[in-house]
Amino acid sequence: MASMPSPKKMVSFYDPDEFEEFVKEWVPALEPQYVLVERHGGSGDHGIDVAGYLSRVRLEGEWHNYQCKRYAAALTWSTAAQEMRKMFVAAAAGEFTVPTRYVFVAPRFSRSLPRQFAKPTECRSKFLQELSTTKDKIVVDLTGDQRRAVEDLAATTDFAMFECVDLDEMLELHSTTSHWVDRFPHAPFEQGPQVMVPPPQHSEGEARYVQRLVDVYRERYPGTINSLEEVPNVEVAEEHLKRQRVAFYAAEALRVFARDATTPAYFEQVKQDVYDIVVEVAECSYPDGWERHGAVMTAAGAVQLTPTVLAPFVQPRARKGVCHHLANEDRLTWCREGEE
Repeated sequence: MASMPSPKKMVSFYDPDEFEEFVKEWVPALEPQYVLVERHGGSGDHGIDVAGYLSRVRLEGEWHNYQCKRYAAALTWSTAAQEMRKMFVAAAAGEFTVPTRYVFVAPRFSRSLPRQFAKPTECRSKFLQELSTTKDKIVVDLTGDQRRAVEDLAATTDFAMFECVDLDEMLELHSTTSHWVDRFPHAPFEQGPQVMVPPPQHSEGEARYVQRLVDVYRERYPGTINSLEEVPNVEVAEEHLKRQRVAFYAAEALRVFARDATTPAYFEQVKQDVYDIVVEVAECSYPDGWERHGAVMTAAGAVQLTPTVLAPFVQPRARKGVCHHLANEDRLTWCREGEE
């Protein structure tokens, strides 16, 4: 079977509209302080493809412009300057305030363009010189007063606002968003869930599954363990509880990772995969809850998972921890009345 194309290759095939949507997904990861990210691309957009607003007044306040150029060839100065002229003409006409950041995003850039933007003063001089001689219709059609207003605005603007971001940087940041897995479901993550160490004190989210384990210990060690506080009285039970908490937090790390980096549905799929196997094991007869719990944990550790981007991170310990998440939901119990 042929391998799936890389995310970089897939983006290179996007049409201009899809590329703008991709940029809209990426922009919030670049600047978390935006109060809103909005697409403007299309006829009459005045050179705005994707706008990131830093205040509720949007185009009347501080904002950033992301100009999307999805061309087969590398983006050059001539094309960039045309978009810059479009922006200055619109800003001089009062369509919006000049953005404090203007970012060109494209799959490829000419080698010279980043170097030109890296020298803002020279860049502005070059732009103004070309502005006085350009045959660009959007400038040619201006009246004398309008043209002077555009020139004055450009002359007083800090051209450090202009920059370009390459596709590699875009993909790196896009991979931190929840959109990544929808666009590139077969792309591996460079980093998986962060290790979560059980805190010394039990959290509120542990109360139910821990109580079910205490029921197991009470049944296994009658007269010795009647509450959580008495578990340390039996070393075997104490060590057992420690292992179960480590497993629970391994699964919890998966849940958080799925929520933040993929989609919560993938963790729900893991839970369902584990449940579908272990529920049959749990329904068998056992001498006590201790034996049932042990049998279920053994089965959980070997569950085959539905292939998703989350599956490679679901180690046996996390599979066992999922059982405690299921116990929290009353989908699994360990002790049954009347067992012998």
